[in-house]
Amino acid sequence: MTHVVTDNCINCKHTDCVEVCPVDCFHAGPNFLVIDPDECIDCTLCVEECPVGAIYPELDVPAGQEIYMTINAELAKEWPVLTSKIPSMEDADKWDGVPNKLPLLKRS
Repeated sequence: MTHVVTDNCINCKHTDCVEVCPVDCFHAGPNFLVIDPDECIDCTLCVEECPVGAIYPELDVPAGQEIYMTINAELAKEWPVLTSKIPSMEDADKWDGVPNKLPLLKRS
């Protein structure tokens, strides 16, 4: 099983999760992080570290956000691995909890 970064990460992009990942499975895009499902070892460390609650085990992804399983897998192949914490996005607090952010996802 893998973990999945979901909607609430868009325009927040906190990287506390990256810092605790023992296998470097996070990849960073312009305004979102993804988890490589082939690299994730299901350690669960990232779940508690995410300050906006955007990471879920794949079996617990909230209804309506299942598309993020595909998005994580696709973009992990395109985006570079992130191995250390970086500053979150400038307006991250403003975006926490805003629903339906998928149209805001920047793929490149």
